Amino acid sequence: MAKMKKKLSVTKSTTPTQRRLWLMFPPKLIKKPLVWEVGRKFKVVTNIRQASVTDEIGVVCLELDGPRDEVKATIAWLEKIGVSVEPVEISVVES
Repeated sequence: MAKMKKKLSVTKSTTPTQRRLWLMFPPKLIKKPLVWEVGRKFKVVTNIRQASVTDEIGVVCLELDGPRDEVKATIAWLEKIGVSVEPVEISVVES
């Protein structure tokens, strides 16, 4: 009888993913270290790709790497505290 190969099951929640997002911070959140806090609260790696901050708004292009469920939880938390989160449209040159 042939030995059966053991299949490794990968759940959606632990599947690694990378998301590039635009974050828009309202004035009340500009001075808070939210990118640092994301790295402490969630099992994701953050990479700031671009940023512009004024007294009225903060705009950050942030890359998140980590398990899919952690990336989703990070996005949900940012939206819950008042950060607007939009996906970055990747250009043909970058893909």
